[in-house]
Amino acid sequence: MTNTARPAPMRFHVDGWDPTYGSSVENAEGLDNAVGDSTARVIPDVETVTADWKPISPSYGPAPGAVLFVDGVRRVEARIWIEQPPPADRPAPVAASHYSSANAADATMALCASYAAGTVCCCPGYGAHLLMVESRRGLFTTAPNAVDVPTPAGTYRAHVTADDMEENLAVLLSSALQGSLRDLEVLVATNARTALDGHGVAGGSDLLVVDGPLRGRTHLPRALGFIKSHRTAYLPPDLHAMVAHLAPGERTPVFLMGTSWDRHAWYLRLPCTPGPPWAGVVRLECAADVPREEAVALAELSQRVLPRYAGCEYKDPRAPQNLVPVAGLERELRRRLGNSSLLARALRTAAAA
Repeated sequence: MTNTARPAPMRFHVDGWDPTYGSSVENAEGLDNAVGDSTARVIPDVETVTADWKPISPSYGPAPGAVLFVDGVRRVEARIWIEQPPPADRPAPVAASHYSSANAADATMALCASYAAGTVCCCPGYGAHLLMVESRRGLFTTAPNAVDVPTPAGTYRAHVTADDMEENLAVLLSSALQGSLRDLEVLVATNARTALDGHGVAGGSDLLVVDGPLRGRTHLPRALGFIKSHRTAYLPPDLHAMVAHLAPGERTPVFLMGTSWDRHAWYLRLPCTPGPPWAGVVRLECAADVPREEAVALAELSQRVLPRYAGCEYKDPRAPQNLVPVAGLERELRRRLGNSSLLARALRTAAAA
């Protein structure tokens, strides 16, 4: 007779703590990324020799046919605990439906999260408009028995990542979530360029600006990573000090830098009111494998294009670095994530079912 028994359904429990404050039982050790000295490999003399480094003023040139701004948002709705099957030599707890210390010891923490990515297009015929949005819900875990979690508010698709005993579990799961968000950003960027065909934009004339580092997206052509905040001094001290003397619209020469990945980079000061030495300064990145001349051309293009999109201080506390199209895109993406309280309630209902 054929055995048609179904595997036991995945049982999980929702952590009662608001995920904003972390888990009620997690160890926070290792979660803080302390600011330290940079270990990046830096080659300053890409555009000009180090001895001739000085602020570079914007140059005149053609504007791109369209500027595409790509961003993504993420939100952890709840931390859950997925019960693990007991070892073969140990019987299951008597009260399997009760969250007792016996099954709690065999539970693995996981994240239930919503994330979304989108593209705002700025082109002559249409102005600034939302071009592409995609949203997802996901369950991120190392539990091998994890399956999709259907809820009244949507299904959380299971993403099982390999466990790493050397890595803090919360950091590991957060990285898995960030990886999925990055993949979604690549998807909307690629689809947005396809959608440009109906906008009268000449092929290959657009510029793609990704909010955040370009890591994982360096294969996208004509793409820039836009970094708003600075935690590390990558340049040698004398060149790093020069950044504070940039005038609005000026940039540093292009340099090559490498950490766990390589890229061309340069600093640019956006128009802003006078303030601290690094007020209005952003770092731009492009792929390391583009020719030197193309990297310099992208740096010059960033000077001509990005200052016009700088945020206003009276409208945005992150101005001018938080570009106006990106700020609007973030608001729309967060709206499309849904109500966090309702989503958490839906997860609790699913856990009790």
